[in-house]
Amino acid sequence: MKSFDSYRKWKYTKFLSNKNYSFNRNYILNIISSKIITDAFNSISKWKYYKKTPLLKLEKLNKNLKLNNIFYKDESKRFHLKSFKALGGAYAVEKISKKKKNIIISSATAGNHGRSVAWGAQRLGLQCKIFVSQYVSEERVKEIEKFGADVIRVKGNYENSLNECKKLSKKNNWNIVQDVSTKNYSYVPLLTMAGYSIMIKEISKQTTHYITHIFLQAGVGGMAAGVVAGVAKYFKRVPKIIIVEPDGADCVLQSIKSKSLKKIKIKKESIMGGMSCNEMSLIPWHVLKKASDCCVTVNDSKVPKTVAMLKDKKLSKRSIIGGECATPGIISLISLCNNPKTKKLINLNEKSNVLVIGCEGNADVKLYKQLLSKGRK
Repeated sequence: MKSFDSYRKWKYTKFLSNKNYSFNRNYILNIISSKIITDAFNSISKWKYYKKTPLLKLEKLNKNLKLNNIFYKDESKRFHLKSFKALGGAYAVEKISKKKKNIIISSATAGNHGRSVAWGAQRLGLQCKIFVSQYVSEERVKEIEKFGADVIRVKGNYENSLNECKKLSKKNNWNIVQDVSTKNYSYVPLLTMAGYSIMIKEISKQTTHYITHIFLQAGVGGMAAGVVAGVAKYFKRVPKIIIVEPDGADCVLQSIKSKSLKKIKIKKESIMGGMSCNEMSLIPWHVLKKASDCCVTVNDSKVPKTVAMLKDKKLSKRSIIGGECATPGIISLISLCNNPKTKKLINLNEKSNVLVIGCEGNADVKLYKQLLSKGRK
């Protein structure tokens, strides 16, 4: 595989500059408070086996794109859950259980959040019910069941599984640990986002370079908002925030475009399952509608190739295991650099220190192997 020739023609599908951009630290930390962010780090950093996940350099990609640095936060090494989600759900379970042993935890998930919640419940000896849609793979279900949770499969999509979770939880008095915030449900999602901010706390100690651009994957927007809150608290300089979504599930882009929360219709589920969401979470909306510089969408076609390039040392000097949702930051960075107009518009140049979030490893082992095989062809 010729490294540069293989991706110099990559294109994004949509690009939107946020006309209402205004990064205000006080505004952001009024939504996701500095206190809750500090408490998240103080709690999670005391957990057994806690350690910073690696901040790697994609030196080979950087050389071809002619930037200063491309950093890759490798969340495949996050505890033994292979995903940044370990920082959110498990922490929320710890906080809401308040050392009670007679409560039952419930949640709906596309995969990684459910694993975190199930692990969090297991750590504290609590019963756990996890709801998944028909699209969640058996591989991901088995990984959740390893932590002792009962998995309930629901016909339809993620939204259907969430509605069923809410209905049965209300009926049985279970405690829902969800990462999607609404008008009447905000405390638990705030806890999960505070957990995600730890990635930025770690990065602030892992490099002396000032990060100029952060590419953030978005489904309902929880990770992106948590990272932005981390930036507001821990970074001295504010980088450009670029939100990345699958082109068929671009609820953040459409919401920012219309200046109001927009529910979209997903015609076909993305291979990036954790990002295939039709509506933003409320708290992330309040954060991202102002803090995002721009939004970009990519299709699924380059996901296998990117998985393979990470694994086969085409992008860096070391082999990296990145799952499907770890790829869109890289895909969109390459695509934006391939377009001179947008590259200049967002100031991607030889002085840029770019951060992409490798948000998961091979969390779905079977799918990862399929993508790797396809990407090597």
